[in-house]
Amino acid sequence: MTPEAKVKDKVKKILKQHGVYYVMPATGGYGASGVPDIICCFKGYFFGIECKAGRNTTTALQESNLQKIRAAGGRAIVVNEDNIDSVTTLLGEIDHA
Repeated sequence: MTPEAKVKDKVKKILKQHGVYYVMPATGGYGASGVPDIICCFKGYFFGIECKAGRNTTTALQESNLQKIRAAGGRAIVVNEDNIDSVTTLLGEIDHA
């Protein structure tokens, strides 16, 4: 399992624990490139999560998509092994909104 796949698994576990609806869109030939790894809806709030491993950073296309989500009123975060708790923080903010 790749380091990024491990991050995705941890994120999915947190989402499941909180009852979040999520989908992992296909990329490449049949999907849209640059879309966040995980698209979610929780208590009426839309958000995207881009998962990275180590010091990897978002591509320009990924960052553009994250900004478009924010501009449309959604939330978008980038997580890695060091800030995985930001998913729980985001869910807490939504839960208390």
